[in-house]
Amino acid sequence: MQKLEEMADKFSLKRILVVGDIVADVYLNGQISRVSREAPVLVLEEIGKKIVAGGAANVVSNLAELGGEVYAVGVVGDDFYGEELKNILKSQKVHVEGIVTDKTRPTVSKTRVIAGGRATVNQQVVRIDKENKDPLSKKMEAALIAKLDKILPNIDGIVLSDYGSNTITKAIKTLVINYAGKHKIPNIVDSRYNIGDFEGVGFVKQNDSELAAAVNKDIIDMTSLIEAGSELLRKINANGVLITRGEAGMSLFERGGAVHHIPVSNKSEVFDVSGAGDTCVAAFILGLTANFTPVVSARISNYAAGIAVRKLGTSAVNIRELMEVLDAAQFVNRGY
Repeated sequence: MQKLEEMADKFSLKRILVVGDIVADVYLNGQISRVSREAPVLVLEEIGKKIVAGGAANVVSNLAELGGEVYAVGVVGDDFYGEELKNILKSQKVHVEGIVTDKTRPTVSKTRVIAGGRATVNQQVVRIDKENKDPLSKKMEAALIAKLDKILPNIDGIVLSDYGSNTITKAIKTLVINYAGKHKIPNIVDSRYNIGDFEGVGFVKQNDSELAAAVNKDIIDMTSLIEAGSELLRKINANGVLITRGEAGMSLFERGGAVHHIPVSNKSEVFDVSGAGDTCVAAFILGLTANFTPVVSARISNYAAGIAVRKLGTSAVNIRELMEVLDAAQFVNRGY
């Protein structure tokens, strides 16, 4: 356990920058009352509402819970959700000075309506998204770049978290990737729709369906997976590509041709995959900044994601949970 404690200490010393789309994940819980007279839909009586950090803010939250010192850079609206997200992150001792307020657009929010009753299982019945899809204004871009200029010299690792909400502009992308390359700072991008635009980044994280879309190929077996992963690695010119594959685990493709397939760490019941990719990214970048190899960092992130999927909704994994799982798996004794 002493070596695991040393690992936790290494995580706690690392300063990680997260740049990306900050999202409010809202969970509106209702108890089924009856069928509406107005339409064939359920009437729910609201019994609770929870707001949690989503999108890039979920990466931030996970990094903070895993012990990192985190700097968040992104945009929120001049509204309740924006203030609530900053308060949530402040409570985790996150540096939020890099979060700028744009009065012309709302904080991106994803509201999930959860219905249940005494004799029924709670389940999501609808999701309502709210965001401004217009490009970020030059004024807001300049404000973010000014924040980055101040923060980057103090950073040990970088995450670019792109959920498609236009926070990571071309200029911001170029600045961060070039700075990380010049100063040899470990970095990773998780981009839902535009991974091809991040050429030169250190590492890439995608799920298997995102990988298939990125290379425009169907992934039907191990051969096609390896072909697709290797193609994306060449296309992005990265040091590595980490692919999450659901119940099949993860695959890591490294520059030079090495491919590692990592089975799932926990085959027990999966409750919710929401946010598990963010947990994976957070643990992986902490591993890299703690000077673990990419494959060891991937294995650590695999265990962290295995904890996340057993939690309902978007949830962060903390360092105690991760160390307990690694201890039970004899992670250190097995030489990683």
